[in-house]
Amino acid sequence: MKPSSLSSLKLSSVLDDFRNLNPKDVGAWPLAPRIAALVGLFVLILFIGWWVWWSEQLSTLELKRQEELKLRDEYVAKKSQAVNLDLYVQQLNEIDRSFGALLKQLPSKAEVESLLVEINQSGMGRGLQFELFKPRQEVVMDFYAELPIDVRLTGNYHDFGAFAGDIGKLSRIVTLNNLAIVPNSQAKDGSLVMNAVTKTFRYLDEEEIAAKKKAAAAAKGKKK
Repeated sequence: MKPSSLSSLKLSSVLDDFRNLNPKDVGAWPLAPRIAALVGLFVLILFIGWWVWWSEQLSTLELKRQEELKLRDEYVAKKSQAVNLDLYVQQLNEIDRSFGALLKQLPSKAEVESLLVEINQSGMGRGLQFELFKPRQEVVMDFYAELPIDVRLTGNYHDFGAFAGDIGKLSRIVTLNNLAIVPNSQAKDGSLVMNAVTKTFRYLDEEEIAAKKKAAAAAKGKKK
């Protein structure tokens, strides 16, 4: 018998084994169908196991990997902060010193009156005449208050410049804002009129800061 005929005979025999199988009597099945059924059952069990258990484990593993990356980044950031801790402390001390120096340039509530006198004397010392010196209402900020003062002075241009220079040399912070210089229509000597807003600042004392925080908390409570 030829090999090709032998192979066809074997294939036909195997196919005959799969025909007319009785699902109620698996023990009576031929060998080939039983092996095929066992392989199929094994594959099905593997698929169900992956779907029910392994897929969840893979998802958990991916979450753990993401947590690991996050923790690693946090560790690197904290390590960098720890390495540069001395530098941060030094910078913070420098900021505190700078802030303290600036704070000293702000007058207290009791010193504002004497500062206003200094501003007035700075103008008069340059031969300027104050036609208006009117403090406005204070504008309260976070830790300081701003005091605008409307001023109108008459004099010459160079005296105005010298007055501005004297203001800049005061021990406290004083600024000149909204400057406007026009000819003095009331005089024939060529003098000028300068309108400006002089601003000085003072720091809030502890009682004022506490009252400000209390008022802010009360306003926030009303909004709720």
